[in-house]
Amino acid sequence: MTTKITSDHLGRAAVVYVRQSTMAQVTGNLESQRRQYDLAGAAATTGFASVTVIDDDLGRSGSGSVERPGFERLVALVCSGNVGAVYCIEASRLARNGRDWHHLIDLCALTGTLVIDPDGAFDPRLVNDRLLLGLKGTMSEYELSLIRQRGIAARDSKAGRGEFRFMLPPGFCWSEAGKIEIDPDEHVAETIKLVFAKFRELGSGRQVFLWLRSADIKMPVVLRNVEVRKLVWKAPAYHSVMQILHNPLYAGAYAFGRRAQRTLIIDGRARKANGLRKPRDDWSVLLRDNHEGYITWREYEENQKLLTENAHMKRNCDRKIGARRPCPIDGTDAMRPLWPNDARLLRQRKRQRAAATTLVWVLGFASELAA
Repeated sequence: MTTKITSDHLGRAAVVYVRQSTMAQVTGNLESQRRQYDLAGAAATTGFASVTVIDDDLGRSGSGSVERPGFERLVALVCSGNVGAVYCIEASRLARNGRDWHHLIDLCALTGTLVIDPDGAFDPRLVNDRLLLGLKGTMSEYELSLIRQRGIAARDSKAGRGEFRFMLPPGFCWSEAGKIEIDPDEHVAETIKLVFAKFRELGSGRQVFLWLRSADIKMPVVLRNVEVRKLVWKAPAYHSVMQILHNPLYAGAYAFGRRAQRTLIIDGRARKANGLRKPRDDWSVLLRDNHEGYITWREYEENQKLLTENAHMKRNCDRKIGARRPCPIDGTDAMRPLWPNDARLLRQRKRQRAAATTLVWVLGFASELAA
């Protein structure tokens, strides 16, 4: 037993922190999982009063972009002062970002808690150990950034050749040769063709959606977040119709990187927001005439122009709500439009209608008396 582990440490509990970054690792990399759980036996052999295993973060990244209830529980236990040592298989299991790592090390130094891994026991209160722990945390964070950078570069290189595979929208599938092909299911293909034909006829995505609804035509929808691509038939949804009309893949173009990711700070934590549209000039890859499509590129651009004009007209209509109303006195239609936020005008119109009603009643009563 190392001399850094004293009777004071042994009189407290040992906490074994178990984490793997993705569910694929949880189900596939069982050896790493087994090694982490074996640390509980090592802690018991060392002689700690009790051993607690925290494995709530299996399948959660340690980059700081997602919540980790297990890590928060670990921090709470360390703050209580009842933990003598934190066991981990390596520094990257505890955290892959400097904020979480140094926050935990600071708390361990305040409460006299050791950090133990296969390389030895480290006391954050000692200068040399604190320096070494700091280097371990920095290398862990750098390693994640390096892995991500290499992966993104390889993905973008493959996408630039039109070979990177991603989840295709309804109406397409990947061939054995790695090319995009029209779905061999004629029912799926004919439904997609019908959407474009109706858009050429009606000139509005919303009208296409309403027509599909009224005709009770089901739409093919790709289920996402599943291991195997699965197609189901559902009632038409407005966003599904618009996604088909906006997607350049239907015009035979291989497009990648049409959406952006933005990092937001929420409750002091970095949170990633996905699905932000980028202008066409900012797309990562756009390869025209890459595969057979349902429409030509020229038709696609004409559709986009029409959709943009429709959206512009809708915004103008939203700003110009409020119809003309007949004048309560002379029956003319010369009153200016009612704006939704014009409370003063609404009150004025209400008083005018009340006055007109009273006037009509008085004139009717006077005519009856004269008769």
